[in-house]
Amino acid sequence: MSEQAEKLLSEALKLPTSERVRVAAELLASVEGEPEPDAEAAWAAEIDRRVRRVEAEGPKGDDWQDVHARIASRLRSK
Repeated sequence: MSEQAEKLLSEALKLPTSERVRVAAELLASVEGEPEPDAEAAWAAEIDRRVRRVEAEGPKGDDWQDVHARIASRLRSK
């Protein structure tokens, strides 16, 4: 990282949390570029599709307690 970037980061880290979040979001947005024009509509359609599937078929997946226990077990075995 350049000296200028290091200085900027150091100053940014002194900001209150809410301002750091805003700065981080703006920086990320500048790297990612503009969203696709139809992206929001596509996400809304996908969410609607998933909601309809859950309403029709019921939820799928594992119980959170089971998932948590599996993860904890894997972490203990490492």
